[in-house]
Amino acid sequence: MLDFHIYDVFTDRPFTGNPLAIVTGADGLSTAQMQTIARQFNLSETIFVMAPRDPAHTAQVRIFFPTAEIPFAGHPTIGCALHLAATHGNRITLEEQAGLVPVEITDGLAEFTAPKLPVPHAGQADPVLIASALDLPADAIGFGAHRPGIWQGGPAFLYVPVPRLADLARARPIEPHWSRLMAVANVDSAYLYTPDDGGFRARLFSPTAGIPEDPATGSASAILAAQLLAAGDLPDGETRLMLRQGIEMGRPSQIGFAAMVENAALVQIRISGRAVKVAEGRIAIPEDKE
Repeated sequence: MLDFHIYDVFTDRPFTGNPLAIVTGADGLSTAQMQTIARQFNLSETIFVMAPRDPAHTAQVRIFFPTAEIPFAGHPTIGCALHLAATHGNRITLEEQAGLVPVEITDGLAEFTAPKLPVPHAGQADPVLIASALDLPADAIGFGAHRPGIWQGGPAFLYVPVPRLADLARARPIEPHWSRLMAVANVDSAYLYTPDDGGFRARLFSPTAGIPEDPATGSASAILAAQLLAAGDLPDGETRLMLRQGIEMGRPSQIGFAAMVENAALVQIRISGRAVKVAEGRIAIPEDKE
């Protein structure tokens, strides 16, 4: 049996935010066993904690959707770091597949530095197809200098700016347009955002990856920096914003965003949030099918 802990992340209130399963002592598990456990929890992500490769670091971790492993994700990073802080202090370094992720914790607020700066991702972001795939009118795609874009920083996302909160609320994936959009965009998720209270409100749809909608997506929030820079919203210096996600699905989340720009180029992205533990227990080790 393995110990597990369930946290709600990007919130300080139980039963809001994004649920996360943390499985500790996972060193002996195969990839297939981890995937089976992640599918059993059926949360947007499950993180497995192992001894670090380098003893100077806190832990090696692997992160799984219900359907596949991913190299990096934000809410598992935040939740796992806050869980480990109880025994490892307020400076956590996680060995993730995308690279080393340092996390600083201050008064229960964890802030990580993105392991990779985002770059353009090959794919097509056709506004007409996007509108059909999200059941939105054509004039609901884009606002100001914001246009759909596809960016990668470990995972890749299609970014869809929508002008009004009402548009954000009514959006929903519609087949067969959705599957066609994901194919031509070369991604499995779409991140929608609209201006809200000095920051942005967002939704993320990823049914192709087994996640109909995600209440808080730290990796997409970090990669959003490239989308905002392309739209001219990030001047040189540091920009801090609050991103709100999960509101439409009844799990409100708050994600702190900070981007540093020098000479019109991103040099650092940081994401911050809180987490609260809601459950713990033990889970059987599945048969190894590898």
